[in-house]
Amino acid sequence: MNEFLGYKRDDGSVGVRNHVLILPSCACASETCRVVASQVQGTKNVIINVGCSDVTANTEMTQRVLTGFALNPNVYGVVIIGLGCETVGHKELADSIRKQTSKPVVSFGIQEIGGTIKTAEAAVRAAREMVQEAAKQQRVPCPASDLFVAIECGGSDATSGIASNPAVGNMADRVYDAGGTTMMSETVEYIGAEHVLAKRGATPEIHDQIIRICEDYEKHLALAGQDCRTGQPTPGNKAGGLSTIEEKSLGCIHKGGTRPITEVLQEAARPTKKGALIMDTPGYDISSVTSMIAGGATVVVFTTGRGTPTGHALSPVIKVTGNPITAKRMADNMDVDVSGILEGDETISQAGEKIYEEVLEVASGKPTKAESLGFSDIAVDHVCRFI
Repeated sequence: MNEFLGYKRDDGSVGVRNHVLILPSCACASETCRVVASQVQGTKNVIINVGCSDVTANTEMTQRVLTGFALNPNVYGVVIIGLGCETVGHKELADSIRKQTSKPVVSFGIQEIGGTIKTAEAAVRAAREMVQEAAKQQRVPCPASDLFVAIECGGSDATSGIASNPAVGNMADRVYDAGGTTMMSETVEYIGAEHVLAKRGATPEIHDQIIRICEDYEKHLALAGQDCRTGQPTPGNKAGGLSTIEEKSLGCIHKGGTRPITEVLQEAARPTKKGALIMDTPGYDISSVTSMIAGGATVVVFTTGRGTPTGHALSPVIKVTGNPITAKRMADNMDVDVSGILEGDETISQAGEKIYEEVLEVASGKPTKAESLGFSDIAVDHVCRFI
């Protein structure tokens, strides 16, 4: 099987879900967005803690993430709700999104309309109309070359680098060979193995970019008097058998596969190329997933040794574990068990094929465990603290 059933968008991209997004322009509008989404089936909302009283770099990051959510191919249309006194208002955000897409976009301001109840009434009406239009969209056969898969890890242990990460790397190579796109993030988790990862750069410039983002990350922390080795590996990583940042990084980079890296992107940026991509993000998995979905990823494959329940409102998150204990203990959260690699019952190639087939099934509409639970974890990264 080398195709899936997806939603073709006017810009040529392909979604695997068909959501109407209720999008806050700032933290103060998040709860009103939740109220609206709770009343309209077929909508998804996100909760953010940013959007106002911030420095320029953080405002730019927030706008990239919010705009990226709206542009994600899994989103049919967008209902934006703002407060009215935030740094970038709902009208400005809506105008910015409209310049980049033909999707339906409407916006409302809580202060302008006169409170949460009146705003919710107006937004609910608009959302219902948008959902009715979205329902006319039909899934159609799409080649695997239309896949855009983000690759993440969290709650790693010794089994991650031995089993689940290599298996996902095999899956990533299959997506690449089919003409699709994969994206790996978490720059801090390349440190100590960046020279190995950089060898995959398709050009000398990309090789040097990979080395540079790791150097810049360490320099950024040093300027604040910090060392990434304070938080890496995490206490959970150590309890799971990972002893050093180098050991963790060597396991981490396996999940990106072996194919040439074609582009290195800033956090939450949208790619200009297909193939194997890298996004420069911190090591916090929720903010990394947030940024890659803002970059356009429509499916997330997430490896975990110790287990994690993380999900996202807009793109399905497939959990893969190579730890047999976690596969049983956290069966409510795990989608794919590749612990057969450790037990000698499954090869990395067989596990990679199994994950690849799961990606195609999920892309065709199969819900992940996190989707069934209604999970939505959002974390917008900050360049520096609030003012």
